[in-house]
Amino acid sequence: MLIDTHAHLFYPNFKDDLDEIIQRAKDAGVDYIIVPATDLETAQEVIAMTEKYDMIYGAVGIHPHETKDWDSSLIEKIEALAANDKIVAIGEIGLDYCYDYSPKEKQIQAFKDQIDLALKLDKPIIVHNRDSDDDLMEIINSYCGSGLKAQFHCFNSSLKNAIELVHMGYMISFTGNITFKNADDLRELLKCIRIDQLLLETDSPFLTPEPFRGKRNEPSYVKYVAEKIAEVQELSVEEVGRITSFNTFRTFGIGSRPKKALTYKIGNSLYVNITNRCNSHCSFCRRRTDPILRGYDLGMERSEEPDAEVYMLEIGNPKAYKEIVYCGYGEPTIRWDVVKQISKYVKNRGGTTRLNTNGHGSFINKRNIAPECSGLIDEVSISLNSFNPKQYAELMGLERRMFNEMIDFAKKVKDYVNKVVMTILSMDEVDVEKARQTVEEKIGAEFRIRPYF
Repeated sequence: MLIDTHAHLFYPNFKDDLDEIIQRAKDAGVDYIIVPATDLETAQEVIAMTEKYDMIYGAVGIHPHETKDWDSSLIEKIEALAANDKIVAIGEIGLDYCYDYSPKEKQIQAFKDQIDLALKLDKPIIVHNRDSDDDLMEIINSYCGSGLKAQFHCFNSSLKNAIELVHMGYMISFTGNITFKNADDLRELLKCIRIDQLLLETDSPFLTPEPFRGKRNEPSYVKYVAEKIAEVQELSVEEVGRITSFNTFRTFGIGSRPKKALTYKIGNSLYVNITNRCNSHCSFCRRRTDPILRGYDLGMERSEEPDAEVYMLEIGNPKAYKEIVYCGYGEPTIRWDVVKQISKYVKNRGGTTRLNTNGHGSFINKRNIAPECSGLIDEVSISLNSFNPKQYAELMGLERRMFNEMIDFAKKVKDYVNKVVMTILSMDEVDVEKARQTVEEKIGAEFRIRPYF
């Protein structure tokens, strides 16, 4: 499943063969196409396309190039157009300081007015940005916490800005330009962005990917963008398609939400989503707000937590996987008896197990559970997060004493499993070398850094 979230199919060079273009897109595995308008006239064309083709959805708005005559009365006209059932966003809107087609003050006012309309209508925005980073980021930051959803299309800004946008929950997309031979910097930036925050697009008819560069772009070529993302992020094209399609559903409501994942595959490992409950309240965790990981919905109410037998059926033959990993957005040791039952099943069938934990299992279960790992858990990965108890407590939303609980568990469990790994997030405020020293010299465990974006 692939979705092209940005294709201007109303351009004149599509007029004579649009039916063939749509068919080629279907043949290439494209399920949906979003066509963003650039002004009121093209908005009417977009609506007509959505009515003719089931797979096409649209967005309406005024592109920054077309805002020279902007006045707030245009909002009523955009709102009327947006009432169409298949209009899923306000866009393409934003800022463009590369050309002088519209004065900056007009662009800024139009951008703000259309964002306000999107919030009123509870629709996402599709954002254009060219050479306008400072003003655009200032405006977007002013809407932080408003509930705004956004796609920053054809992303060409800095990694710093990408980090800010992703932290605010917005989506980023790249076009065929990531396939260009001179696009190493763009690919390095792409490497840093979590797949959960990416969408696919072509920006047809522009920015045609290799090997068709120089020709007219079209939605069927979105597969080349997906292939490059898969290559850069070391994923399969199928994973990129599935995850970005779910991201499109989360942003625009197109497609369908997958069922909650009890187990999910990453690489050659099978992960077991035991619970969404946790005794920690980490400042960096999406457990309560957006429990999505690589296109899997890991959200789970306590009433939805299944018995061990359900997981065993999903696992099947554990030797088909490199390892079975207990890891979701919750703390697995909250359901320690279930973990042990599954582990017994896995080990009896020649499988390998890993427990990803915050290290509070003994505290949670009111007994030392380290000996109970013997013969059931091969590897334990513990979230250290910081060597400093005060900082640890602040990051985890816990009392300081929980730091000592975690350290104590790490020291004890070493005697009962093959490997103990302690990890931190690559956050600027965490002293990596002191954390490494704590792990390697004082605890005798392996040390790893988890990328934080």
